[in-house]
Amino acid sequence: MEPARGAAVAMSRLEESLARLKGSRRKLAGAILSESPETYHLSSHDLARRYGVDAATVIRTVQALGYGRFAEFAADLRRHFIHTVTPYTILRQVSRDRGTAADLVRRSLKTDADTVRALGETLRADDVVDAARRIRAARRVAIVGVDLAASLAEFLAYGLAVLGIDASAPVGSSGNLLHRVHLLGRRDLLIAISFGRCLQQTVTAMLQADKAGVPTLAITDSPESPLARDARRTLLCSVESPAVTGSYAAPMALMNAVLVACARLGLRRSLRTLDEKDRQDHAGMRWHGNDELREETPP
Repeated sequence: MEPARGAAVAMSRLEESLARLKGSRRKLAGAILSESPETYHLSSHDLARRYGVDAATVIRTVQALGYGRFAEFAADLRRHFIHTVTPYTILRQVSRDRGTAADLVRRSLKTDADTVRALGETLRADDVVDAARRIRAARRVAIVGVDLAASLAEFLAYGLAVLGIDASAPVGSSGNLLHRVHLLGRRDLLIAISFGRCLQQTVTAMLQADKAGVPTLAITDSPESPLARDARRTLLCSVESPAVTGSYAAPMALMNAVLVACARLGLRRSLRTLDEKDRQDHAGMRWHGNDELREETPP
């Protein structure tokens, strides 16, 4: 199997293979597919424990689907999950949990903690530093995030601007977004943020930038996502969560790491920029109580 095969092809193979199975194997494979938000990341042993069978049964079922190795099946299951997950499918899966609301709250917090922990274990610090160097070297940085991911784009743009980096998060219609991307050049950088199947506007913006020779960096959750397949460089983080919105705990941790690296690589410039900002904030009305402090300060 070719790793670059699209989600639609993966779904077609899974559905056609499932139709050929019978009895307990079909029931097991069908359950794994229908519960992909809960199963796509599990090993054969984890699946065996989940469905009360032995690992050999899982392997034989996978082979009956036409896969030579479990890893090949797991890759297609991941593609299937990315292509089919929606807020409805997430909530439907959560609704099958017999726990209380408090149980789900604890599960949500644990999932967030687990995704951040997994990020720390899998993310290479050198990749973050490389991204920070490219951000620092760019004349301008445009950060594209659409819909809920706009909050991430705005956060990262704000953090970079605080460090004295010319960064912005274009908002508005798809036309406005593409016009802004059209203004970028080879000395600039476009950062695209989207997860799962990825939003069309974000992918289109990145493809337009790449076609114009603009360096691109993707922040997404899978090497199989449309952004990861086409971006020049990619940083991966999970958004897995029982919440219908997904979770931005890991993406926020990732962006904090990028900001830390950017600040350290341009330490003198960052200190100079922040010192000037502190002076302006102290003299202005940014913080509550500044006006009282000025009145109390003797001339």
